Amino acid sequence: MTMHNEELRLPSNDWRAYQGVLSRRVFAFILDYVIIALLWIPAAVVVFFLGILTLGLGFLLYPVLFALVAMLYFGVTVGGREQASPGMRMMGLAIARTDGRPMDFLTAIVHLVIFWIANALLTPLILLIGLFTDRSRLLHDLLIGTVTVRRDTY
Repeated sequence: MTMHNEELRLPSNDWRAYQGVLSRRVFAFILDYVIIALLWIPAAVVVFFLGILTLGLGFLLYPVLFALVAMLYFGVTVGGREQASPGMRMMGLAIARTDGRPMDFLTAIVHLVIFWIANALLTPLILLIGLFTDRSRLLHDLLIGTVTVRRDTY
């Protein structure tokens, strides 16, 4: 598979691109999960009617519905053209891969799932990792090869 040079976009090495990123990520996280909670409501209504139509079988989706909505949300937004979720865009952030390739749907979902696993195991220590790594990268960023940058310097 070949890749054109215009598709590659390496993250900046300038330290200003990462100044204040960690605190902005926290606020972006809060904004994104408020949006996901609002999107979960109509999804729950759809699953309710699906449950009635399938004689109760559709109700089995309720335990994983929030995770499905969040994965779809982050897959479409972070894996999309903007390379950022709406919360990240409001905070002036974007996510980039260290190899220069754009984020895709699957990479965005894997990034989210690894974040959930790391957060479940290391809460609240997950944010402390960003204080000691280059470019304020968190554990899931290191594992996947991504970095969060300020949009104005990327």
